[in-house]
Amino acid sequence: MHNIINNKSLVLGLMSGTSMDGLDISCARYYYNNGSWSFELLACETFPYSADIKRELIKGFNKESSLLDLDQYFGEVLSNYVIRFLKKYNFNIDLISSHGHTIFHNPDNGYTNQIGLGSVIAKKTNIPVVSNFRQQDIDFGGQGAPLVPIGDYLLFSEYDSCLNLGGICNISFNLNEIRYAYDICPCNMVLNIICSKIGKDFDEDGNLASSGFVNQTLLHELNQIDYYNLDIPKSLGKEYVEVYFLTIINASTLSVNDILATFVEHIAYQISCTFLKFKISNSLFTGGGSFNKYLINRVINLTDTKIIIPNNDIINFKEAIIFGFLGVLRLLNKANCLASATGAIQDHSSGDIYLL
Repeated sequence: MHNIINNKSLVLGLMSGTSMDGLDISCARYYYNNGSWSFELLACETFPYSADIKRELIKGFNKESSLLDLDQYFGEVLSNYVIRFLKKYNFNIDLISSHGHTIFHNPDNGYTNQIGLGSVIAKKTNIPVVSNFRQQDIDFGGQGAPLVPIGDYLLFSEYDSCLNLGGICNISFNLNEIRYAYDICPCNMVLNIICSKIGKDFDEDGNLASSGFVNQTLLHELNQIDYYNLDIPKSLGKEYVEVYFLTIINASTLSVNDILATFVEHIAYQISCTFLKFKISNSLFTGGGSFNKYLINRVINLTDTKIIIPNNDIINFKEAIIFGFLGVLRLLNKANCLASATGAIQDHSSGDIYLL
């Protein structure tokens, strides 16, 4: 399959995250020269999900619809967005690499599910597809997450660590020449749910949180959640967040602004603990939470680690860029899952391939 991919190949990366706001599409070339990888981002765009699409995803979370039907449906949704993207930019694409959308993630019980059938995308777009990156890692005894660290390691190696403030806050870093990674804590997934209580999609710039007060009792309760006592590698799924985090949040009688302020403090504290524990000198911040000025300021105030905020395209599309790269590695049969990050028995090349 080497003949599909070379330094001139155009690759789409598709990323649909836990915050459920829309589909990120990146179009990039990936170069391998003199033993190192680099990339060139040619275009990127986010397609917000309609209310109907969000409703179908929620049905999946709540087990109110057939997973087989939802897998097919979301494959068609992704295909339609890809077709819109290609009509706008008129690229001749060599490969689509799709994360899909996580409906269930329970590695301890041996399963994960990212809907959006690769076979449907390949058939509708007439482009080869790589998808379903996580299940093989779980079959190999891993968490099936995080998968981004191999991209951090090979494409963003100039930084001591890479931290993503998405639905979940996760980090990857080098320690004794080994790349480690794990989910630190929930982030936008919880913040957006709190905002929904007053009819808002998110807390723009962290303005609501900045006007609230940190409640030490709630903060202490959050910091005592057992997840923080687990060894790495470890990962957070929506189910765990609902049971252990949202149960505490939903039981609180505090104002929305105070809950937001307290949860932001919780995120910043957990990030600062991670930086201190692993002696991290600098960190590249990406993901939607990087636009939350109040959250970033709280992190800066709690740590001596240098925080680097890149341009908006990297903030918003780094995960899509890396998932495009995972597809390239898969077609080259090179490792795209790191055992040091997921806990699998070995590094491996994961993903289902759909050729035409």
